[in-house]
Amino acid sequence: MNRNKMLMTALGLGAAYLMRNKESRDKLKGQVNDFAGNAKGSNRSHATTANNKKGGLLTNFFS
Repeated sequence: MNRNKMLMTALGLGAAYLMRNKESRDKLKGQVNDFAGNAKGSNRSHATTANNKKGGLLTNFFS
C-alpha cells in the first residue's frame, strides 16, 4: 500500500511540474513523438513528419 502511495505522489508531482513548465512539456512531447515514430518502424522520418503536422501524439493532453 505504501508503495502505491509513493508512486501516485510521484506521478502527481510530475504532472504538476509539467503543467507549470512549458519548456519541459514541449521537450517531453517531442520525446514521446520521436518514440512513437521509432515504434512504427523504418518509416521514421515520414511518421515524425506526419505526427508534427497533425500535432503529435499528446497534443490533446498538453495543449
